[in-house]
Amino acid sequence: MSRHKYVKSKRLKLTGMVMAGAFAVASTATATAIAWPSGGAQASQASLTAFTQSQAALAAQQSRYQAALRAEQATKAAQAAQAAANAKAAAAKAAAQAAKAAAQAQKTQKAQKTQKAQAPASAQPSGTPQQIAAAMLSQFGWPSSQMSSLQPLWQQESRWQVTASNPGSGAYGIPQALPGSKMASAGPDWQHNAATQIRWGLQYIKQIYGSPSAALAHENADGWY
Repeated sequence: MSRHKYVKSKRLKLTGMVMAGAFAVASTATATAIAWPSGGAQASQASLTAFTQSQAALAAQQSRYQAALRAEQATKAAQAAQAAANAKAAAAKAAAQAAKAAAQAQKTQKAQKTQKAQAPASAQPSGTPQQIAAAMLSQFGWPSSQMSSLQPLWQQESRWQVTASNPGSGAYGIPQALPGSKMASAGPDWQHNAATQIRWGLQYIKQIYGSPSAALAHENADGWY
C-alpha cells in the first residue's frame, strides 16, 4: 500500500470513530431526556436558577467589599495627606515664630546696646571733678568705696586738673591720657570737659586693671598706671 493510501485510510477510520462517538453521546442525551420525569427537569431548572442567583449574590457581595476597600483606602490616603499638611503647616508656623522671636531678640539686643552706648554720653553729672567721678562709678559697676582709690590715683597724676599736661611724655587731662587725643573716643570736647576726661579715664581703668584700687596698686608699685 502506498503512503498516500495509508494516510487516507487512517483519516477515514478517525472520522468514523468521531462520528460514532458523537452518535453515542447524542443517543445517551436523548435517552436521559426520555428517562427524566417532568418533575426532575423542573427541579434541575430550579437548582440552576438558585445556583445562578447565589453566584450573582456572591458577585454583588464581592463588588460591595471591593467598593468598601477602595473607600477605606481613599479615606486613609486623605487622612495621611491631611496629617502631612498639618505637620507642614505646624513646621511653617514654628519657623515663623522662631524667626519672629529671633528678630525681636536682635532688636532688643540692638536697643540695649544703643541705650548702653548712649547712657554715658547722656549722663552728664555736674560739680567738681571729684564729684563727677564719684557719680560715674556706678556706671562701670563699682561701689562708691572705689572713690577712696581713685582720689589719690588722679591726685598723683594730674591733681584733678582738666588742662594738666606732662611736657615730657605729652600726657594730658585728669587721667593723663597718652596721647591726650585718645580721649576723643569719649567726646569731642575732651580737651576742656572734665566729665568727658573722667569717663574715658574710668573706661581705661576698667579695661586695663578692672578697678581703681587695682590701678592705684600698680601706680604705687611702678609709678604709673
